[in-house]
Amino acid sequence: MGRSGHACSLLAPLLLLLLSLGSAAAQKGSTWKTLSGDPPAVIAKGGFSGLFPDSSDLAYAFAASYQDSVLWCDVRLTKDGVGICLPDIKMENCTSIANVFPKGQNTYRVNGVSTKAWFSVDYDSIQLSNVSLERSIYSRTQRYDDVFQVIPVEVVLSQYKAPAFWLNVQHDSFYSQFNLSMRSYILSLSKQYTVDYISSPEVSFLKSLLGRVSSKTKLVFRFLDEGIVEPSTNQTYGSILKNLTSIKTFASGILVPKNYIWPVAADNYLKPATSVVDDAHKAGLEIYAANFANDFGLSYNYSYDPVTEYLGFVDGAFSVDGVLTDFPITALEAIGCFTNLNDTKVDHGAPLVISHNGASGDYPDCTDLAYKKAVTDGADVIDCAVQVTKDAIPICMSSIDLKDVSTVVTSQFASQAVVIEDIKPVAGIYTFNLTWEDIANNLKPMISNPWTGFALSRSPRNRNAGNFMKLSDFLTFAKGEDLAGIMITVERASFMAEKLGFGVVDAVIKALDDSGYSKQTAQKVMIQSTNSSTLVKFKQEAKYNLVYKLDEDVKDAAPSAVAAIKQFADAVSVSTMSVYPATSNFLINQTNPLAKTLQSAGLPVYVHLLMNEFPSQPWDFFSDATTQINAFVQKGGGGVDGVITDFPGTAHRYKLNSCKNMGDKTPYYMLPPQRGGLLETIDKAAQPPAMAPQKDLASAEVVEAALPPASSTTAPASSHGTSRIRTDVSFLATLLMLCAYLLI
Repeated sequence: MGRSGHACSLLAPLLLLLLSLGSAAAQKGSTWKTLSGDPPAVIAKGGFSGLFPDSSDLAYAFAASYQDSVLWCDVRLTKDGVGICLPDIKMENCTSIANVFPKGQNTYRVNGVSTKAWFSVDYDSIQLSNVSLERSIYSRTQRYDDVFQVIPVEVVLSQYKAPAFWLNVQHDSFYSQFNLSMRSYILSLSKQYTVDYISSPEVSFLKSLLGRVSSKTKLVFRFLDEGIVEPSTNQTYGSILKNLTSIKTFASGILVPKNYIWPVAADNYLKPATSVVDDAHKAGLEIYAANFANDFGLSYNYSYDPVTEYLGFVDGAFSVDGVLTDFPITALEAIGCFTNLNDTKVDHGAPLVISHNGASGDYPDCTDLAYKKAVTDGADVIDCAVQVTKDAIPICMSSIDLKDVSTVVTSQFASQAVVIEDIKPVAGIYTFNLTWEDIANNLKPMISNPWTGFALSRSPRNRNAGNFMKLSDFLTFAKGEDLAGIMITVERASFMAEKLGFGVVDAVIKALDDSGYSKQTAQKVMIQSTNSSTLVKFKQEAKYNLVYKLDEDVKDAAPSAVAAIKQFADAVSVSTMSVYPATSNFLINQTNPLAKTLQSAGLPVYVHLLMNEFPSQPWDFFSDATTQINAFVQKGGGGVDGVITDFPGTAHRYKLNSCKNMGDKTPYYMLPPQRGGLLETIDKAAQPPAMAPQKDLASAEVVEAALPPASSTTAPASSHGTSRIRTDVSFLATLLMLCAYLLI
C-alpha cells in the first residue's frame, strides 16, 4: 500500500493552494471553560473528510496544513497485521472494494452482532493496494472518488506535520477472532511514533494499555449510543455514563456523541443541554464531542449554520475540550474568531446585511415573524417585495403567485388557477385575483424550501407561522426599529400598468409618503428592480436610493452600460456567479471585474442571494455560509458592499468577528479561497465540464422603454379579460367531469 504516483501528482496544486492560505492563527486572551483552560482542540476526522474521501492523502494533507488540527485515524487491521486508516469496518461504505473483489463479502460477529460486509481482515496489504477510497456521504462531491489508496497508519504518523495525532480503535475484540492483536499493534506503534491520543469504546482495551504507553499519551473512553452494550463490561453506555469517576481510573477523558450534550428531539429540534460536560470536568475528565459536520446532522435550531452549532459547545455556560469534525476549518474559525462576541453591538456599516423576504430561512417569506427575526438577528436593511391585491392594496409577498408562498391550493380559491403567459407558462393563483381580506383571513403563509432535492427542509415548526403584511404595515413596523434602511422590490410594473391598469410605482410612493418615510432621514429607502423603466419612473417622482438588480450572470459591464445605469440607479445588486463564477460547484480560476467596474463608477455592489444550506455554496467554501460571506466581502475576494440573504443572523454575526482588520496576521481560515484552487486538485479524467463564457453587460440590455401609463392606483382591472390569460384547462376538465357525474 502507500501513495500512488497518480495521487501524489494531485498534491502539488493542493500545496500551492495551502501555501496561499498562510499560517497565522487568531489569538484569544480570554480564559476558556475547558478543563485545562486552553482553547478546545479541533480534531480532523480522517483529515478534511468533509470534502475529500475520509483518511485519504488529500484529506490529511489539507487538514495538516492548518497546523492547528489534531489528525484522527480510525485504525483497522489487515489479514497480515498491517494497520490502516479507514472510517468504517464495512469497507464497502468507504472504498471500491466491492468492485475489486465482488465475491469478497463475508459474515462475522462484530461486538456480538452478526454483520455482513467486506472486512479488512480478509485481505492482506498487497491486495488492498488495489482498493481506492470513496466518499461515504453521497451528497458530497464524487470528483475525488477512486483516486487515493488506503493509507497505512505509519504513513499518517510519519509524513504529516500536525500538533497531535489521535488513534481510534473501535473493535479490538473483533480482531482477536482472527488471531490479530490490536493491543500489540498499538503498543508497537507507540514505541516508534508519537501518539497523543488513543480512544476506544472498549473498557478492557484501554485498561490493557494503561501504564504501557507513554505518560504523555491520553487514553480516552469513547461512548457510543446510550442503548448499545459495551462488550467487556456488558453494561450499556448509558449506564456507564452515570459513573464517570470509574472511567477516571483508566482514562483521562471521554469522547461522546454531541447529542449527549445537546439532545435532539424526534423532530430535530434541540432539547435543553445536559450536565455531562460539567459532570466530566468535576470528575477530572476532559470531554470531547463527536459527529460534527457542516452538511448533515444539524438541528433546525442552528438554521443550517455550522458555526452556530460549534458555539453552542464552546462559547456558553460550558465548553467541551475538543470537537471531532469532518470540517476542521469551520471549527477553527468558530473558536478563533466568533467566541466572546458582543452580540448587542449595533453596526450598520459595511458590509450591509440586507434581508431577503425577512429572515426567510427561518419563517415564511415576508411575514411579520420573518421581519421580526430579521431585526432581532441584526439585519441592517429589511426588504419587502411588493405585489398588489384585487382591491389595489400593496402587500409584501415574495411571489405574485400565491401557490408559491401560501396554502391557497387547499383553500376555497383553488379554482381560480389560471395561466398567464406574461408571467409563467403554468397555472397560478395570483395576488391580484384575491382581495386583501381573502388572503389575510383565509390563507396561511408557507415557508420556502429551495433545497428539498437534498432532503433539507426549513424549520418545520414554523412551516405556516406568521401573518402576511400590507406594505403600510411593513413600513410602520420598520420605522420603529433600529435599521439602516428598508429595501422595497418592485417587479412587473409594466404588466400591472398595462394588464391591470394599476400604477404600482405611484402606489409605493404614496405608501411611503403616508408612513412619513419621505420626510425622514434616519433610515435609507432603497427601491430595487430588475427593470430600468421602473427605476426611471421612481427617479422622476421621488428621491430614494435606487438599486438596479442584474438577474443574469455577467463577467463585466461595458462602459456604455455603466453610464446607462448611472442615469437611473445609485447601486447595483449582482448574482453570486457574477462575483465568483463556478462550474459544477467548483470555483474557476477567473476574477470577474464587474464589482470593481461598478464601484469605480460610484455604484455600491450588493450580492444576491446567499443561503446557509450547503448545496447553495461552491465546494471551495467548505459547506460553510460564514466562509462564503467572508469571501464575498473581503477586499482580496469579492469586495462587495453588502449581502442579500435568507439568513441575516449569520451575516450579522460575521460583521462582529474578532478577526477583522488583522492585516497580515489574519488567520488563514479567514482568507478568501484561491479561485480555481480546488479545481486544480481534481484528476483530469474527473474534471467537471468547463463553464460557458460569461458575457459583458451591454447598454442595450439596460435601457428599456418607458412604463405604460396606468389608469389608477385603485382596484386593478379584472385579470380574466386579457388575451394572454387562459383558465387552467386541467381544472376546467375536472369541473366538467364533476358536473357530468352530478347530472347522472
